[in-house]
Amino acid sequence: MIKLIALDMDGTLLNDEKKITPRTYQAIQQAKQAGVKVVLASGRPLEGLRPYLEQLELTSDQDFVISYNGSLVQRVGSGEIIHKTTLNGSDGTQLAKVAEQLGVFIHAFSAEHGLITQQHNPWTDIESSINGMDVSEVNFASLQANDALTKIMFVAEESILDKAIANLPAELREQYTVVRSAPFFLEFLHRDSNKGVGVEQLANILGLNASQVMCAGDADNDRHMLQYAGLAVAMANADPEIKAMANYIAPSNKEDGVAVAIEENVLNTLCPTS
Repeated sequence: MIKLIALDMDGTLLNDEKKITPRTYQAIQQAKQAGVKVVLASGRPLEGLRPYLEQLELTSDQDFVISYNGSLVQRVGSGEIIHKTTLNGSDGTQLAKVAEQLGVFIHAFSAEHGLITQQHNPWTDIESSINGMDVSEVNFASLQANDALTKIMFVAEESILDKAIANLPAELREQYTVVRSAPFFLEFLHRDSNKGVGVEQLANILGLNASQVMCAGDADNDRHMLQYAGLAVAMANADPEIKAMANYIAPSNKEDGVAVAIEENVLNTLCPTS
């Protein structure tokens, strides 16, 4: 029986207008009322998740959120951190050099300075808009070795980012967890960070095992949590590689896919029809 549901945001929980539909809201509330823990598991920072946490009434000390693709897991009400991994300024300096060589822009989330970029660009503006955060221009060569960076991202037009990924130095994939969260976003996390680690850390806190966990997603940054989950749900709009690892294919994010997945795999098992 599913006791924990972890939901990706963009392309999964949210429709293309970045909204939670009434049917999806209702399914989540019914799952909560049945004692199932629901958690948002996103690449976004907490600032970009808070409006949705409030809408779904996931704001108490007994509610949790997984942000920055699993780099940070915390209680929503108190902010208590139960899992955290970060990169540092040296990583930012190193990756900025690679970004320049590959012809892409770079930005990062700094514990001290918020959203930072080395050079103003349209894709960092998208990040800023999605999460309601201001952007500061910072020379990444000037970052201090101990500056805490939660994640670092290469950003560019899709075709340019495709080429950059094809030419990414192999050692970077050993040094970092590298995931593509959108056609124009490539993310670098601490090598011990991913959504799967975040969900597993939370499951351990709740005394649950993987067979009691359902995860839903659509993109490469959801891969690790789908690998962990007892029930891996991919959206109809998901990348083919994500669909291939799923136990269940839900309708798309434009068709209340999360609601259907919860109704059929959680609510119907709690209250089966006769």
